[in-house]
Amino acid sequence: MKVLIIGGGGREHALVWRLLQSPRVKELHCAPGNGGISAERADGKTVRCHPWDGKDLDALISLAQIQKIDFTVVGPEAPLAAGVVDLFTARGLRIFGPTKAAAQLESSKAFAKHFLQRNNIPTAHYAVCTSTDDLKDSLKHFHGKIVVKADGLAAGKGVVIANDREEAAAVATEMLAGNLVGAAGASVVLEEFLEGDELSFLVLCDGERVAPLVAAQDHKRVGDGDTGPNTGGMGAYSARELLDAQMREWLIHHIAQPVVTAMAADGVAYKGILYCGLMMTARGPQVLEFNCRFGDPETQAILLRLDSDLLAAFESAVDGRVSDGIFQWSDDASVCVVLASGGYPGPYEILKPIAGLREASALKDVKVFHAGTVTRDGGIVTNGGRVLNVCARAATLKEALEKAYDAAARISFDGMHYRKDIGARALAKT
Repeated sequence: MKVLIIGGGGREHALVWRLLQSPRVKELHCAPGNGGISAERADGKTVRCHPWDGKDLDALISLAQIQKIDFTVVGPEAPLAAGVVDLFTARGLRIFGPTKAAAQLESSKAFAKHFLQRNNIPTAHYAVCTSTDDLKDSLKHFHGKIVVKADGLAAGKGVVIANDREEAAAVATEMLAGNLVGAAGASVVLEEFLEGDELSFLVLCDGERVAPLVAAQDHKRVGDGDTGPNTGGMGAYSARELLDAQMREWLIHHIAQPVVTAMAADGVAYKGILYCGLMMTARGPQVLEFNCRFGDPETQAILLRLDSDLLAAFESAVDGRVSDGIFQWSDDASVCVVLASGGYPGPYEILKPIAGLREASALKDVKVFHAGTVTRDGGIVTNGGRVLNVCARAATLKEALEKAYDAAARISFDGMHYRKDIGARALAKT
């Protein structure tokens, strides 16, 4: 089977790596890919990367038709929000991911909050503001810290935790004016600040049924101790201790399955990955956000624990036959540490030479996924804010962390920074 992966970050590198291991994949393509994806090898199979500007959906259709692609997997959120699944399906091309209508759960925070409230799915109290007058009226109902979210897609940077009403008003006003995240802030969602541990709970959906993946925990803030601004994610881990069987069943029956059932009742079949970003609070799990695709960097940690055929799972979702036994998982723990460019999540420079990749990648139980890299003059250089994902799998979380950080210490590029406390809260509990 010929498979196309859309995207070029660390998540897509992880998908490429795992799909190459499927005996049913005979040829793998990626648009646009990155420096690591183009070098990936498995069982004599290689990856062909194709240029793509990230917006031209017709170019993707042409690529799929020219290369006679049998199955396409969408990595990032922007093509989903733009309707790439609808366009492929209309042309008889098999593709994994939700339609444009279904992807509104991610592309519009306001849509998602209204959907949650309408269907009695637990979430934080909120208000949607489209003007400064709305903002002024709504802020009266909030106390303490307030979460300010841009309504639209903002690459993981459209969320600010304000310490009080004054700060929330200032941030939301800047968003509404288009000064922080552009058009994504044309409307703003205010939310009560929730205390607890975050949890990334992903399920595979076929329009009717869901099957859970192993849980992961992301680290959004740029600095150790959860300090500094939010990012697209500075690291993640996955371990069996994160979620017991009883809570997993509760999340399926009270959050994930109700979402898919309610979408179907609204005339929208949700197929693909549903990412439920949760806060585990004293009053129970609360939905923080939905993503309509694999998370990044959670995917890298999750797929390290997968011991079954990923392509078979994707096909089951498209064909409407998802079942509980679709995945097989290792009991090992896994870790992903993000190496970022200097200045990220703010302005950063690119094309910085990267040293130590070969040495780090040669370590046992370590896998380095490329996120923002490109090949230049025979070497790998930086080409993004999040540059590399250094990952490891081991019998315990402590061992996996030691392996990942050992590998990260062997890599260097100008301005490189990374969090040193991924998984620290979990270790402290044990």
